[in-house]
Amino acid sequence: MNNTYGAIVFGHGSRDPLWYVPMQQVAEDLQKLNPDWHVSLAFLEMNPLSLELATQNLASLGVTHLRITPLFLGVGKHVREDLPLLVDELKKQHPQITIDLLPAVGEHPEFSMWVAQLISRSHTPIHS
Repeated sequence: MNNTYGAIVFGHGSRDPLWYVPMQQVAEDLQKLNPDWHVSLAFLEMNPLSLELATQNLASLGVTHLRITPLFLGVGKHVREDLPLLVDELKKQHPQITIDLLPAVGEHPEFSMWVAQLISRSHTPIHS
């Protein structure tokens, strides 16, 4: 059996279209790093591209392994409670797909150090 990989970059959603720009960049960069994957964005609310719709789209492309990464810095109710319920439902709807829910990016052990390094080397002057 051939495996086809997919990834969903999952965010909260916003009414402000500029909010989506960094999310789109992450998805584009992920696609560049993994050209054989199918990459999609998905949102909890305020955007028609729901997690369910993104998963359906990827399933229609033949994805057999899917990883969902919450692009959240902090882990509140949405990531801790709502998202696992949504993913459990997706697993029932798409039993042919192995779906992995990864930890929120803010929980990654390297994330805080990466942010600290980014801030430290920023080219923007610090004014007092």
